[in-house]
Amino acid sequence: MQDARAGGRRAARHEVATPVTRPRRPSPSRARPPRRSLAAAAVLSVLGLLAGLAFAPLPQPGGLASFASASAPHLGDVQDLKVASDVAAPTVSHESYVATTGAQTFVAGGTNADWAKLVLVEGAWPVTEENVTFMMRWMRQENGADNWWNRNNPLNNGQGSGGGSGLGSYPTLIEAAFYAAQNLQSGRYPEVDAALARGDSADATAQAIWASAWASSHYGYGTHWSSRPYEVIEAPASAWGR
Repeated sequence: MQDARAGGRRAARHEVATPVTRPRRPSPSRARPPRRSLAAAAVLSVLGLLAGLAFAPLPQPGGLASFASASAPHLGDVQDLKVASDVAAPTVSHESYVATTGAQTFVAGGTNADWAKLVLVEGAWPVTEENVTFMMRWMRQENGADNWWNRNNPLNNGQGSGGGSGLGSYPTLIEAAFYAAQNLQSGRYPEVDAALARGDSADATAQAIWASAWASSHYGYGTHWSSRPYEVIEAPASAWGR
């Protein structure tokens, strides 16, 4: 009986111990590449980066401007621009300006030359050297150089001075210049006015005043007229109303 039970237990234990075949799970080492392959790839990447840097051009001093040096020869293609023969160049306009000295500048100067120029400005005549020379010679014939501002009437003008004979006076030399120009443009002295408008000959204007009725002596038609160089003399400030 005991042998029979023992044999039965061994048989049962043998049946229980029989291994059961189960499906194997994939090995973790097969789900990802081997570590040796990843290391090799990383090394190759680093070597490729270093090789690229080795062949890259180094930055030049001065940045990009050094590559655009004006002295460097141009090695590229040269462009050729052709213009049709019937194309005309545009006309360029050059503006011109004329500056005129103001009356206050002459008043500040205070000389007989300044007064002569002031008369020309009042009459809108050109302030040329010939016109100034004529005026200076004329003033010298009327009052003399050393006292040209006598009675503030350098030309012994009767218009506006209170003396028809030319012996009147003006409050200042400024008024005297205004009335001298006004009288010369009154229509009584057209040849003198025209000669001053041209402004190109002191002698021609002198001949016009000799022939006029300004002076009863007509300056001896030139025999009482001096053409020597004139002197520039300053008048007292009071004569200008300063």
